[in-house]
Amino acid sequence: MIEYMNPSNSTIAVIMIVLSALLFSIMDAITKYVGGFLSVVLVLWARYSIQAALMAMWIGRSRGLAGFATAHPRFQVLRGVLLLIISVLAFLGLRALPLAEFTAIIMLSPILVTAAAGWMLKESVGRMRWALVWGGFIGTLIVIRPGSGLFGAAVALPLLAMLVSSAYSLLTSRLAVLENPYTTQFYTGITGSLLLLPMMLLQADSLPGILHDLAWTHLSLLIVIGILGSIGHLMLVMAFSRAGTASLMPFTYTQIGFAAIMSWLAFRHAPDFWAWIGMATIAACGAATAWLNMQSAQRAK
Repeated sequence: MIEYMNPSNSTIAVIMIVLSALLFSIMDAITKYVGGFLSVVLVLWARYSIQAALMAMWIGRSRGLAGFATAHPRFQVLRGVLLLIISVLAFLGLRALPLAEFTAIIMLSPILVTAAAGWMLKESVGRMRWALVWGGFIGTLIVIRPGSGLFGAAVALPLLAMLVSSAYSLLTSRLAVLENPYTTQFYTGITGSLLLLPMMLLQADSLPGILHDLAWTHLSLLIVIGILGSIGHLMLVMAFSRAGTASLMPFTYTQIGFAAIMSWLAFRHAPDFWAWIGMATIAACGAATAWLNMQSAQRAK
């Protein structure tokens, strides 16, 4: 069994979570850029195929055929499906919404994960935790308030992604202590790649022309997206295998800050005053929820 209370494990897990948040922010910024001239199918198929290839090479060299064995194939496929849904919603949402605000809405997910985890484990969530959940939703309403430029049909995309991301996070934290992280990443990549393959075949006639016209810089960005996604989600799984979900949740909110920086650097977009207030509210409620979980865990021990 993994020793969550090991300080060394916890420190490494926090570093992994923060680095994964940085990589996800960079990946989202690149995705938003290439989404302006490339189809969602091509970008996502490249992203998942690269992940599957990288993990297959690593497993083949380090563990051989035995490394591809999984005791939970249905959960592996389900995780791949959930992440693909998140990716599609993120791709479409980033076309219409600023990066920082989109990320802030997605980051409601850890708050819901905390509430859902308590419910699934038959534990009392408590009034304070529910107040923080509602506080996170209020922060989201501030971000997408009427008149902000975000209030519209496009807001449904990050909200849906947030709900799916909650289920994905719960499943990931569970698989992290049951399966090898490289095996999990391989199945996530191959699931997404195979699901997108039929749609890629429908574009087979036009694909050679698209690839021929694709600049080397754009092709390089597709490869970078695949590498960043592979490493980011691998570190996420490895972090969950080293420390408890509740103790890591506060550090996932660094992604809001990274997204704001990337939004400014790449697109010269800075959130307005009320958007900052809303994002800060979401982050504060999420961090407070995780802190309450840590206190409960310490009392239980």
